[in-house]
Amino acid sequence: MAEFKKAVFAGGCFWCMVKPFEETPGIEKVVSGYTGGHTKNPTYREVGSGKTGHTEAVEITYDPDQISYADLVEIYWRQTDPTDALGQFADRGDSYRPVIFYGDEAEKAAAEKSKADLAASGRFKEPIVTKIEARQTFYPAEDYHQDYYKTNSAHYNMYREGSGRAAFIRNNWKNE
Repeated sequence: MAEFKKAVFAGGCFWCMVKPFEETPGIEKVVSGYTGGHTKNPTYREVGSGKTGHTEAVEITYDPDQISYADLVEIYWRQTDPTDALGQFADRGDSYRPVIFYGDEAEKAAAEKSKADLAASGRFKEPIVTKIEARQTFYPAEDYHQDYYKTNSAHYNMYREGSGRAAFIRNNWKNE
């Protein structure tokens, strides 16, 4: 039986972060939630108020024998605008800030190397500003936020397009 690990990424609205990971072989589960703040068991409304310090994030349970942490970081980059520290796409503010949360020094090193490689690639003219921070307690979001792309697919697809995320990904990662 596989020994699963967890990874946590914040890339704006958590609805849009689930599907790309969930469709990847080696991923056992993806949970939408909140992390990085100071309030215990925050609600969606509390996080959105900006008073909890939390950001929307996804917690990924994965099999490291099938997919590496470095590969997860590469998937992460392709879902976000790494040049925007003030939110992602139509979602603005701290609760939508992009962050790679590492669980140990090996994950920190992998994230930092990947960030440096992306910066050196010249893909983006602006600096890569996504933060890399130590993982904190992750709080699952309310049930209606889980698997949103499946349970509310029409709204999810309209949001993904309308927010600018889908066009950004097409324009910046079209051949990958």
